[in-house]
Amino acid sequence: METIKGHIDHIIYRNAENGYTVMELIAEGEEIICVGAFQMITQGENLELSGDFVDHPVYGEQFKVQKYRIIEPDDVVSMERYLASGAVKGVGPSLARRIIKKFGEETFRIMEEEPERLAEVKGISEAKAREIGIQMEEKRDLRAAMLFLQKYGISNTLAVRIYEEYGNGVYGVLQENPYKLADDIAGIGFKTADEIASRIGIHADSDYRIRSGILYTLLQAAADGNVYLPRELLLSRTSQLLGVEEKHLAPQLENLTMDRKLVMKEKGGICQVYAMSYYYAEADCARMLRELNIALTDGTENAVEEQQILCKIQKLERTLSVELDELQRTAVANSVRNGIFILSGGPGTGKTTTINMMIHYFMEEGMDLYLAAPTGRAAKRMTEATGYEARTIHRLLELNGSMEEDKRGASFERNENNPLETDVIIIDEMSMVDIHLFRALLKAIAPGTRLIMVGDVNQLPSVGPGQVLRDLIDSGCFSVTCLKKIFRQAEESDIVVNAHAVNEGRMVKLDNKSRDFFFLERNDVNVIYKHMIQLIQDKLPRYVHATPFDIQVLTPMRKGNLGVETLNGILQRYLNPESKEKREYLHGERLFREGDKVMQIKNNYQLEWEVKSRYGIPVDKGVGVFNGDMGRILEINEYAQNITVVFDDVRQVVYPFAQLDELELSYAITIHKSQGSEYPAVLMPLLSGPKMLFNRNLLYTGITRARDCVTILGSSAVFREMVENESQQKRMSGLCDRIREICMECTED
Repeated sequence: METIKGHIDHIIYRNAENGYTVMELIAEGEEIICVGAFQMITQGENLELSGDFVDHPVYGEQFKVQKYRIIEPDDVVSMERYLASGAVKGVGPSLARRIIKKFGEETFRIMEEEPERLAEVKGISEAKAREIGIQMEEKRDLRAAMLFLQKYGISNTLAVRIYEEYGNGVYGVLQENPYKLADDIAGIGFKTADEIASRIGIHADSDYRIRSGILYTLLQAAADGNVYLPRELLLSRTSQLLGVEEKHLAPQLENLTMDRKLVMKEKGGICQVYAMSYYYAEADCARMLRELNIALTDGTENAVEEQQILCKIQKLERTLSVELDELQRTAVANSVRNGIFILSGGPGTGKTTTINMMIHYFMEEGMDLYLAAPTGRAAKRMTEATGYEARTIHRLLELNGSMEEDKRGASFERNENNPLETDVIIIDEMSMVDIHLFRALLKAIAPGTRLIMVGDVNQLPSVGPGQVLRDLIDSGCFSVTCLKKIFRQAEESDIVVNAHAVNEGRMVKLDNKSRDFFFLERNDVNVIYKHMIQLIQDKLPRYVHATPFDIQVLTPMRKGNLGVETLNGILQRYLNPESKEKREYLHGERLFREGDKVMQIKNNYQLEWEVKSRYGIPVDKGVGVFNGDMGRILEINEYAQNITVVFDDVRQVVYPFAQLDELELSYAITIHKSQGSEYPAVLMPLLSGPKMLFNRNLLYTGITRARDCVTILGSSAVFREMVENESQQKRMSGLCDRIREICMECTED
């Protein structure tokens, strides 16, 4: 590693988000192009840089900076150059010359300690002198804070964010309670704060550390889908995390409850511990559901005669040449009579036909309605199935890109103060909706609006916390119709028939006499790799009339020989091989290549996207890219340090290199991440894995993601074990209880 010193002549390119900078440095009279991540530097500043000279294939020789420090100018020439560069607002070359001429080597000391003396220079008023003094003090304070933070291993990028939050109060925060960083600054979690605390010397059993550890444990539980944890389990997990005995943790539960950070509820002798925001998310949902459900059932003036409803449905059947079965007719009637209605059913049971009949019924009545689904793919499928525009729930609620006060949730234009103006809202794929999105949706629905929710309760629950659809049904407080009959056309599909057999715990025939369901007995991992590539590259695209990129590999696991991480590396090598025409970028251990199939792996409510015409002119734009959204890498721009990804074949998003932790390859994805999607063909490798993952629910979900063809490679014994394995990780969710509590209150009233 080499070290060079010089001053910034000019900045060629700068990414404000991640600090990546391309600049020209003058070192001993020589011009050197330097690249690296810099925070709070300006033209004219003196730097000491450490790094290596590299030969860029396009831009030639550059100095790649690993670390740097700002050096105060120590001679009058350097001082004048710094001031003349515009680093201090209001000071240009001629004024810089006069200041240096007046004060010489004392210039910086006077600017920082006696700024009022600058008024002695022609052209500087007392007010301007004070303004210059404030600027110098701010720069000095920032640099001092950054040096202080760097002592504890905090990067320049993170140091600037911390300083922007606390200013000169940063010293008190770090010395007293560094865990406050995790509460106040988005992107800093418990582990980062804990590492800083340990360097500062905070005791392992400090109250601040224990409190932060408890909240972090609940946050980790939410990442697994849980809304609360039983008290004993919470204490046990936190004890393991912190390395502190449980007896030291229990008092802090009470303190956090008194501080309104936690809520504790007793049920069946078990103390359920909620983070405050999660408890009130459930309580708010229960209250708003009651208001919506009462709206159309209270009072006789809104009641519609049963016979009238059925007559109108039968008339529509004749007009549309559609014949509903008894349960479908009941479902349509229930959607008319109730403020809240839930329609559930597996594949091939006629949910789409029933939804279409509801749409026609309400339109015949002159009602306005909105259709929505949790993801772009699910909304697109709903549009194709109904012929009416469906949007994502986020677009329906008009996501605005800002964050809510807790810095973890999205902010929407549509809410209780600006509700959706419609008579009926139909939401499809409700099994994918988590408690936070459901709360946001309910906030935007005014009493008097019908809410119809459609989904398959046997699918995997949402990626986010909660199990909203199941809790709504289990509460017994709402009108629910569950379609069970498989219609004749669907009966011709072994995908549908076998999915229902798996869901009911019945073994399916694996004799490969089917036209759309195949099982290839393969018990060697390398053979599975070989046949998987052959199927994707050649056989399946021709069979289902699709491209290799439309074929989706689904697997239960992330780790292991047949997990997402290993499979993506192999599939990338064969489906999008290295080429001189394709630019690449290595981010940590992930190699991204132009043309790669990728997935967003966390909700980002602030990422901007654009839809462009064939001529490159923007025709639509918005914010928000969500966990599970899939796209292709359009361009890798190393000079601008970003990657452009196109989602749903239309929405273009630019990711700075620093943000690539949010993307991963998606040639293979987990079955959980496939929810709400449909693919022409699905390939599932099933050989061995954890019993908790290899269960009936997961297998059912994977099979139902395929439209035209399912191919399973692996062990028939493992397949049989999955069909027989009913166990699935139980989610700890209290929405059902909150709904029942509020229903009982209504009954008592």
